[in-house]
Amino acid sequence: MKAIKENKTYTVDETSKDIYLAQGFDIYGDNGELIERSPSSVISRREYDALLDKYNKLVSENKKLKDKVKGNVSESR
Repeated sequence: MKAIKENKTYTVDETSKDIYLAQGFDIYGDNGELIERSPSSVISRREYDALLDKYNKLVSENKKLKDKVKGNVSESR
């Protein structure tokens, strides 16, 4: 695993992961996939708004699909 923050990268193991998380590092697997984001991480307002918009669209789509399964909505759009 790797702990990454700004321009610093450290190789870490399971026992030291929490220490690096507390210091603001994000933890990535050896394949580069994010495992755990630091609790002190922040995201930009633009990224937050994009994610919120995507979330709202998915919630709406999920509701429509649930209604369709229940037979409350016709097949045509």
